[in-house]
Amino acid sequence: MTLKAISLKQPWANLVASGKKTIETRKWKTPYRGDLVICSSKKPDIYPAGYALCIVELYQIEPMKKKHEKKACIKVYPGAYSWFLRNTRPIVPPMAVKGSLGIFNLSVSPAKKRILASFAKGVSRANKV
Repeated sequence: MTLKAISLKQPWANLVASGKKTIETRKWKTPYRGDLVICSSKKPDIYPAGYALCIVELYQIEPMKKKHEKKACIKVYPGAYSWFLRNTRPIVPPMAVKGSLGIFNLSVSPAKKRILASFAKGVSRANKV
């Protein structure tokens, strides 16, 4: 099973996983929309560094505006894009992963595949109700 993923530094990764941060900011945009595994980068070494923490849905990207600051947990900065996230599904327990720059393909073992598939399916059913 291969999923799209992105690595975030701490404390941002934990804030996304907790649902407190629903806008991620980047200086680049992507045409990709859909589920993203949020991974905590290994640096800085803040727990849980190097783990997949949750799955979110990336559903919109637009230039960052002042009104986005609270949900992004950061002030507007030059060239920033707001990546709108919803449907946060924590991965319990977090899974050790090897991150990468940008949006990357995360290949998971058969055992991890069952865990992640259950999170993705759970939200899919909730969205149809």
